[in-house]
Amino acid sequence: MASSHWPQSCLMFFGFVSGILASPNLLAIQDSTTVPVDSVHEKTVRLATFNISFNRDRAGMLKERLAKGKGKNFERIAKIIQRVRPDVILFNEFDYDESGESVQLFQEHFLGKAHDNLKPINYPYTFLRPVNTGVDSGLDMNHDGVAKSGEDAYGYGKFPGQYGMAVLSKYPFVEKQARTFQNFLWKDMPDALVPIDPENAKPYYLVPVMEVFRLSSKSHWDVPVNIEGAVVHFVVAHPTPPTFDGPEDRNGKRNHDEIRMLADYVGGKAQYLYDDKGKHGGLAEGEHFVVAGDLNADPVDGDSHESAIEQLLNHPAINSSAAPKSKGGTAFAALQGRKNSEQKGDPATDTADFSDRTVGNLRIDYCLPSKTLEVKSQAVFWPEPDDPEADWVKATDHRMVYIDVVIPK
Repeated sequence: MASSHWPQSCLMFFGFVSGILASPNLLAIQDSTTVPVDSVHEKTVRLATFNISFNRDRAGMLKERLAKGKGKNFERIAKIIQRVRPDVILFNEFDYDESGESVQLFQEHFLGKAHDNLKPINYPYTFLRPVNTGVDSGLDMNHDGVAKSGEDAYGYGKFPGQYGMAVLSKYPFVEKQARTFQNFLWKDMPDALVPIDPENAKPYYLVPVMEVFRLSSKSHWDVPVNIEGAVVHFVVAHPTPPTFDGPEDRNGKRNHDEIRMLADYVGGKAQYLYDDKGKHGGLAEGEHFVVAGDLNADPVDGDSHESAIEQLLNHPAINSSAAPKSKGGTAFAALQGRKNSEQKGDPATDTADFSDRTVGNLRIDYCLPSKTLEVKSQAVFWPEPDDPEADWVKATDHRMVYIDVVIPK
């Protein structure tokens, strides 16, 4: 989630690709630079994850503002999408509305209109489902004696659907195979990292709370995409930030187990998992997938629970031999200094620009493909400070992460 609240993409090439990017003979890859397309006949798809910070303070506000058809940050986000041109993209922090009008308005007024020298982009398919943020639990989740604050919801939020998710695609979804895990209970995960209150060595969440506590702070989705007959499972989530808690590390442990849920789902260890329709288990061995999202865990820096993201980065079914990078990440870390100068991770892999006084920039957004998919290229969209396009990233404290994968015939 954005630090102000809670202190990677895929062209298909058939014939010619002229007009797809700003320059007709170029394909954007590592470090937001371009290289000549060496083949226009490969079946390559670009998938992306992007926390766009389309969250507002009350229900309906996002829709109201999008309906006006103007807004600098809306345009900035649209420009980034029109520049990178993913085929399938996950939005994190997109306030949910059941009608889907907000997504339609963003498509109509911003993605569907040319900005600068960029061409419009259209996503005919949208996947939207409810999330846990802002859904009242009726219980005192944060031990403040009150059961009506945003922290007492199943996922932090001022109203149901705040900080929601949306998947947009140029390819149709296999709706009958789509699965959501909004209601899976934390207590039903074997060997869960139950928070312990260090003052009394007892569970932080008492039995009445754990009996209803949903593990996913937003939701976990398996969105199968039909790419001309080949199905790729877009497995997405937005785990809670591992911050804003106490020595019991309740959010850090929840973040760890939300990530573990993803790892188990794609790794044959999900017999315990049940989806919102009651179906048990995870992906079958050999399925194509991409795990994506703002996962709020850096492999080296930050304050996530020990080995949280390593559950995916070291996963035997995931191709994580390389990390998407940008030149901008390195340049901005050096320019901003402070906390960034103390970090051990490679700043080129950073995907979020957080407070330089307290957190520093981190790698927390991921597009992680299965080993069944060949990765052609990958990048973080983060232009260098002197690049005019650097202005676009001011719209959000996260950067788009995208990968190009070859889909086996």
